[in-house]
Amino acid sequence: MITLTNLYKRYNNRDGREAPWVLKDINLTIPKNVSVGLLGRNGAGKSTLLRLIAGMDSPERGRVERHCRVSWPIGLSGGFQSSMTGRQNVKFVARVHGAGMDVHRIIKSVEDFAELGSAFDRPIKTYSSGMRSRLNFGLSLAFDFDVYLSDEATAVGDRAFKDKAAKAFKDKVGQSSLIMVSHSEGILKELCQAGIYLTNGQAQWYDDINDAIAAYHKETGPSGSSKLSAVSCKTTPSQPPP
Repeated sequence: MITLTNLYKRYNNRDGREAPWVLKDINLTIPKNVSVGLLGRNGAGKSTLLRLIAGMDSPERGRVERHCRVSWPIGLSGGFQSSMTGRQNVKFVARVHGAGMDVHRIIKSVEDFAELGSAFDRPIKTYSSGMRSRLNFGLSLAFDFDVYLSDEATAVGDRAFKDKAAKAFKDKVGQSSLIMVSHSEGILKELCQAGIYLTNGQAQWYDDINDAIAAYHKETGPSGSSKLSAVSCKTTPSQPPP
């Protein structure tokens, strides 16, 4: 379970002036074993909320309580040491997370999943943003978290890799849960049961992902600039975890 209490977040301007709140007075309880789709217009604060849940950023006010093991946001390409190779970064993270004798297994798993070829042994600073995201994706899935956070992770790479990414999430449902940002309506419906809709800094919880999607469409309209794509991944519909 993850609890957000009186959560506020904003990023002040460089000249010191106070910026508008990105998120304000958010109170949510995300239950155990429920996968959640996070929706909102571009700039609504979806990535910010994921970073706060992950502990990668701190709120201005309020608190985030995690009663489970939460991943870092898959799909965000930051967090790597740029002068180290992909292999060295994976080895370092594995050791930090106490992988012990499993370090070599984790390295092999990430190498196979990310499909970077010889680039796996080149410095991260030579990677494209897509390559970083693929490495991040493979690294996250190599660990057993209770909740996986995804920021458009299934949109990385070519069609084959997107299908592979969607299947990887599908395989995790039932063992773990997801909190994911995606502009693919099909992905959200297949992988998530509930939804959180962000608008004007506020968050609304929906027990049914279809209701969250409907709320999104009601605000943006059929021609909204942040319109969800109806494209679906080729997997069978998910079942709510026990």
